[in-house]
Amino acid sequence: LSLLLVLLVPGPATPCSPQPNATHFICTEPTLSTFPTGLPPTTLAISVEFTAMTTLLPTALDGLLQLEELHLSSNRLTTLPEPLLHPVPTLRVLDLTDNLLADLPSGIFNATSHLQHLVLRGNRLWALQPSWFQHLAQLQWLNLAANALTEVPPGVFLPLSSLRSLDLSHNHLATLAPGALAGLEALERLDLEGNRLGTLSPTTFAPVPALRLLFLQDNELQVLPTGIFVPLRHLLVLDLAGNRLQALELPTSPGLDLDISSNPWACECPLLALLRRASPRLTATRDTLCTSPTHRQGQEVAAVSRAGDTGC
Repeated sequence: LSLLLVLLVPGPATPCSPQPNATHFICTEPTLSTFPTGLPPTTLAISVEFTAMTTLLPTALDGLLQLEELHLSSNRLTTLPEPLLHPVPTLRVLDLTDNLLADLPSGIFNATSHLQHLVLRGNRLWALQPSWFQHLAQLQWLNLAANALTEVPPGVFLPLSSLRSLDLSHNHLATLAPGALAGLEALERLDLEGNRLGTLSPTTFAPVPALRLLFLQDNELQVLPTGIFVPLRHLLVLDLAGNRLQALELPTSPGLDLDISSNPWACECPLLALLRRASPRLTATRDTLCTSPTHRQGQEVAAVSRAGDTGC
C-alpha cells in the first residue's frame, strides 16, 4: 500500500509548462533558471520575465517561425548567443529591460529585419556597435536608457531610417559628436535626460529635422551654441530643466512647451526679449527664477519677462 501511495503522489510540477496550440506564453516564475522548452509552433508572443535565467541556449527559439514578440525583461541574462534570433525572422518586438547585459554579439540582429521595437533599458551596455543596427531599417522604437554608454559613435544609427523614438537617458554621455544622430531623419522623440552633457555642437540636431519632443533636462549644459535649435521647426516640447544655463536659445517653432526651471538665469535683455518674442508656454514657472542681476534675484523669469519696465 505504501508503494502504491508513492506512485500516486505527483511530483513537483514543472513551472510554466506550455500548452499545445497556444499563441501566447507567459511565465513569471522566480525560480525558473532555464528557458522553457516544447513551445508550440503556433506561438506568436512569449513573455518570460522576473525569473532566475542567466543565459539562453542558441536553439531556445528553434521552430517558432511565427514568433512576433519576445519579452525577456527582469531576468539575470548576462550574455546572448549570436544565433538566438535567427529562427524568428518575423520578430517585431524584443524587450530585454533590466538584465545584466554588458555587450551583445555583433550579428545578433542579422536575421530580424522586421524588428520595430527594441528595448535594452537597464542593462550594462558600455559601447554601441554599428553592426547591431545594420539590418534594422524598420525599427521605430529604440530604448537604450539606463546603461553605461559614454559616447554615441558618429553614424552608428545611419541604417535606422524609420526610427521615431530614441531614448538615451540616464547614461554617461558627456557630449554628442557631430554626426551622432546622422540617419535619423524620421526621428520625432529624443530623450537625453540625466546624462553628463556639458557641451553640444551647433550642428547636433541638424540630422533630425522632424523632431517634436526633445528632453535635455538634468545635464550639465552651461552654454547653448547659437542656432542649435534652428533646424527643429516642428518641435513641440523642449525640456532644459536642471542644467547650468544662464542664456537661452530657442527654435522658431510656434506653440512650444518649454521647461527651463532650475537653471541660474541671467534675467537681462537677451533672455527677456527672446521670451517675449517667442512666447513659449513656460512650465514649472515657480522654479524658473532669476539668479542675476542682483535686483532681480529670486524673481520668476516669466514675470520679469512680462513686465513692461525691463528697459529692453
